[in-house]
Amino acid sequence: MKISDVLSSRPITVSCEVFPPKTDGALDSVLTTVRKIAKLSPDFISVTYGAGGGTSQNTLRIVSHIQQELHTTALAHLSCVSSTKEEIFSILQEMRQKKIENILALRGDIPAGTAFPSPGQYQYAYQLVEQIKAFGGFCIGAACYPEGHVESASKEEDLVHLKQKVDCGCDFLTTQLFFDNSVLYSFLYRALAKNIEVPILAGIMPAVNGKQIARMCALSGASLPSRFKAIVDKFGDDPRSMKQAGIAYATEQIIDLIANGIHAIHIYTMNKPDVAASILHNLSHIVGKSDWEHIKQ
Repeated sequence: MKISDVLSSRPITVSCEVFPPKTDGALDSVLTTVRKIAKLSPDFISVTYGAGGGTSQNTLRIVSHIQQELHTTALAHLSCVSSTKEEIFSILQEMRQKKIENILALRGDIPAGTAFPSPGQYQYAYQLVEQIKAFGGFCIGAACYPEGHVESASKEEDLVHLKQKVDCGCDFLTTQLFFDNSVLYSFLYRALAKNIEVPILAGIMPAVNGKQIARMCALSGASLPSRFKAIVDKFGDDPRSMKQAGIAYATEQIIDLIANGIHAIHIYTMNKPDVAASILHNLSHIVGKSDWEHIKQ
């Protein structure tokens, strides 16, 4: 099922994201994680892109497993930072053969010390969107940044680039993580003023590991509100307390988003099914899925 159809057919959607293993030998462990998350009945599961060599193939293996074995809608990430145009065309052909319908088109993070782009590579995500659109048959998503991309000179410039991606064929957008809902609301108003009208999924990362969150914020440019900083300062050195507080904070974020008219939530699970289960259990009646009330946390 295409993500665009999922989003248009349900009043509220909650999806989950997983990442592939860094080595082929860890694939079975990740597949076990994916099966546990699929049992939670999210509206779809996205799989991030393992850049380079065999690990990128694991993205397609996991997506195929989600669709064919777990009978759940899946979204495959595709990055152009580590692939030539010809390689991307080959990947699209393989995706079509595997009946993969949904792609999140990304540039990807440029590895330190790497010359990018090299001859034959795309430099920007909108170029990848154009190729996927021309190939045909896919529902295309892209990333957006409520606080602006770290490489953009301003939020205004970032919105110009985002509008370019949408105009090239994006069907929906997923936000980078954020911890202050007012940041998202401001972004949505500014995006609408630029005539960006495709569905935007709110990306929520449960803060269950203080050090991990600090690294992610440094990479993404996400700011930390004082209320969130207080939680990390108080519980960051106590893993069990930090996990409980992080789940509560993410739950409150999502409840506020839904109460203010946000219809699509995307949870960055960091491959932790128990964290996803706790959040979905807390949202059972709010999103109209009473079966989530009985999820074992």
